[in-house]
Formats: sequence, C-alpha cells, structure tokens
Amino acid sequence: MTHPATTATRGGHVPPFSTPPSAPAIYMTTAFDLPGLAEFEEVLAGREPGYFYTRVENPNHEAFTHDVARLEGFEHGVACASGMGALSAAVLSVVKTGDHIVCARAIYGSTHQFLLQLQASFQVNVTFVDLNDLESVRKAIRPSTRMMICESVSNPLLEVTDLQALRQIVGSSIILLVDNTFATPCGIRPKDYGADIVWHSASKYLNGHGDVMLGVIVGGEEAMRKARTSMLLYGLNANPMECWLATRGLRTLPLRMARVTQTAQQLAHWLATHPRVKKVFYPGLTSHSTHQLAQKYLQDRFGGMISIEIEGGASEIDTIFHKLAPAIPFSPTLADARTTVSYPAGTSHKFMAAKDREACGVTAGIFRLSVGLEDFEDLRQELDRALTPTG
Repeated sequence: MTHPATTATRGGHVPPFSTPPSAPAIYMTTAFDLPGLAEFEEVLAGREPGYFYTRVENPNHEAFTHDVARLEGFEHGVACASGMGALSAAVLSVVKTGDHIVCARAIYGSTHQFLLQLQASFQVNVTFVDLNDLESVRKAIRPSTRMMICESVSNPLLEVTDLQALRQIVGSSIILLVDNTFATPCGIRPKDYGADIVWHSASKYLNGHGDVMLGVIVGGEEAMRKARTSMLLYGLNANPMECWLATRGLRTLPLRMARVTQTAQQLAHWLATHPRVKKVFYPGLTSHSTHQLAQKYLQDRFGGMISIEIEGGASEIDTIFHKLAPAIPFSPTLADARTTVSYPAGTSHKFMAAKDREACGVTAGIFRLSVGLEDFEDLRQELDRALTPTG
C-alpha cells in the first residue's frame, strides 16, 4: 500500500474506456505522458497519433481548427490566443525585413496598427489601398510584395470585397489573407474565390457567446505548417478551454447567422427611414456602396452587423448609448448572442491617425450595432426610444 501522499498526488486519472462521450471532452493539461523516448519521437514526427505538450498541440486545438477548416473548405488550421495572435502567426510566417505587404485601407484598427509596427520596427513595407479602386491595387504591387490583406466584409462600414478581382490582380505568387470574421463561412468562403489563408477573431461569431478570447487561421498544409511554427516560437498558442467553448459555439453557427441576418435586414430597412438617422451601412440595402458585390458574394447572407450614422458626433452617440443601456449595452466587441453597440472611432479604430480614420470613412457620427438573437420588435422599440430626442 502506498503512502497517502503518493496516492493523492497520483490520483485523478480515468481508466481507459470504449464508449465515446456525447459531447467533446476538455483536455485541461499542460502535457501528455509518454512511455519513453522512442514513443516521444514517433509522436513528434507525426508517425504515431498523440500529443506531448499543449503549447504545441492539444485535442481541443485540433478539434476546433479541424471544424473551422472544414467550414472554410480547407484541411488545416492553427488556433491562437486571440484574433491578433492568429494574424501575427500568419503574417510573421510569410514576410521578412524588406518584404512588402498591400493591405486594404478600410481595415480593422488593430490590423492597421500591427502593420505600421512591422513597418517601423522591422522594415516590412506596407501600402494601404482603396479596394474600391482596383487600379490603385494593381499599381501598389511590387516585386517584393509577399502578401495582400483584406476583409471579406469590412469593419465597420461593411464594404464587400471583390475577392475574385483581387486574386486576379495579385497573381498566384502573393499570399491572399482574408479576414472573414464578419461574414463567417455561413456568408462566404473566401477560399472559393482564391484566398490562401482565412483568418477569424473566433471570439466573435464562431464562438458567438461573448465568453472566449481566441483566434484561428486556416489554409493549405504548407502555409499552416509555417504558421504553426510562428505560433509556437512567439507563444501565441490558444487555451484548451477556449477552444472547447468555441467548438461548442460552432454547433449553432448556421442557426445564429440565419437569425441575426433576418433581424438585421429588418432593422436596417427600418433604420433607413428613421428621421434621426443620416445613413445606414448594411450590405443588404440597395443604397449600400457595395450592394452589387454583396449580392454576388453573400447572396442573401448579409450578416448581423449594421453601422449607423447620425448628426452630432460622439456626444450624441454617448446619449444614445446611455438610453439603450442596459438592454442594449455599449460593449467594445461584437457577435455576442445579445445585441450590443460600439463606437468605432473611439474603440476599434481609436488609435488610427485621424486622417486614416477619415480615409476609411470612420467618422465621429457612426456607431455600430451588432444584432443578436432577440426579437425584432423588441429591438426596434428600444432603438426607437434611444434615437428619439427627449424634451
């Protein structure tokens, strides 16, 4: 009989069993035990299925990336600790000092910051271009261009990118990386139009419940092998629990996207007629600048994001946010199950230079509505009360 200290220390292991669990298990472990050195080498080389260290890989990482890759039409993926971690792994696996990146001018603010940091600290040249002007994209390409970065649907003005045209312009030798966070694979699969790497902030729609910090990239085997190396060396790995939660969220992704699209479409049409609203940005409206591209790429899957422009700027929007709370809270994220609002000029795009924000069309009078799973009429009434001036 062993000493209680030994028994307690070595406890907690479940004996092998043959009946699979109905729901995926969570593998909250730092490492995996191996019989010896030979077995370790077999697992390390991929000749024997298994795991050895969670920073390298974990069953929950593999389950999540496998599901996202299949949804996006790929076979391989890498999970990271955040959306920005996933972007870092993708970009740093491709470019080096002296290389050139072309990026959409209308882009998530932190993507813009990240690329400027690469330029300032590591001499990776970056050119920001207006994707609505394809000739400017063509002129931006250099012999040293290694990557083109864009969003399938832009944040926050929901401009739909002509991915087919971009692929033709950049050619086969330049990596096309597409942020598909807003559209999700339920709206568009960028791979079908030539994307090499698809990137998500999985904290958003893929998880869908506002309780995960996670990023993911998916792509071809060689691209993901290189990205995995960057992920490992820079310590960008995801947590098993976050991957497990996101895997659970993926199960309802098509249902959630169908619901938020239906409600957002109704709200966008109603908001477009509201006397307080100056402009509504929603790709399902014929008034949207890229509506024709939305019909081509998204068809009727326009998504749950709406941006709204009003007169009066930040102070008026702050008043609206206070009137909406707590039913529709101000939350600097998106794609929760509940409806939320955000202020791009003061959150997602806050640290862009004013001239860059202006070039993106992100003015002080725009706020963003992330439509959730609530009833349309309840949301309409709450928004109407908040938009209607008091006194």
